[in-house]
Amino acid sequence: MTEQDTRRPSPRRWVALAAGLALVAVVAVVVAVTGQRQAPQPAVAGGPAPAAPSSASAPAGPQAPAAGPPADSVAEPVSVRVPAIDVTSDLLRLGLDDDGAVEVPPLGPDDRAGWYERGPAPGAVGPAVLLGHVDSAEHGPGVFFDLGALQPGDEIEVARADGTVAVFAVDRVERHAKDDFPTLEVYGDTLDAQLRLITCGGDFDSSARSYEDNVIAFATLVGTRAA
Repeated sequence: MTEQDTRRPSPRRWVALAAGLALVAVVAVVVAVTGQRQAPQPAVAGGPAPAAPSSASAPAGPQAPAAGPPADSVAEPVSVRVPAIDVTSDLLRLGLDDDGAVEVPPLGPDDRAGWYERGPAPGAVGPAVLLGHVDSAEHGPGVFFDLGALQPGDEIEVARADGTVAVFAVDRVERHAKDDFPTLEVYGDTLDAQLRLITCGGDFDSSARSYEDNVIAFATLVGTRAA
């Protein structure tokens, strides 16, 4: 087995990943609370576009992509910061569970995002993936509660173990039904360094005890700087 095989799901695992994400997809154990504040919801992919921001100054468009280095030369991520939605979180390491589905961060009062470590590190060529909870009945809003409020051009900063920070600009934020999760768009190979942030969204299915959709922010590397 090659190093790539241990880091990235094989083509035969795409179906398992898609099924696992439909069941897990970051917040499968979340229980909605009546009257709880609802997270911002982007438009369903392929549906009507969301209304334009009410602010007088629209967010800047995404900057030109920055080519990322090979995966073996990029340090592991240690934290993520998203200023536009006031998110700062250390990053947990996530792999695959016994069923072949992507692991999710534990749900608790110290809610943190996680990095899918079988994929590229943020800043390497390919799609790096970070996952986080939207909310829980016991602990309230999760680390990615406001993910759906991100706008094109908003920056995402990922600090790495070597003291560098990979800076990404949001390209788009979409909502997809869990039974139609865009597996190849999220995990498929890319020619440059990409980032995906994933949480849950849409309506809460009380019988299944999970949300019906996923909210996904797609972003592109625009630069690297010292911490």
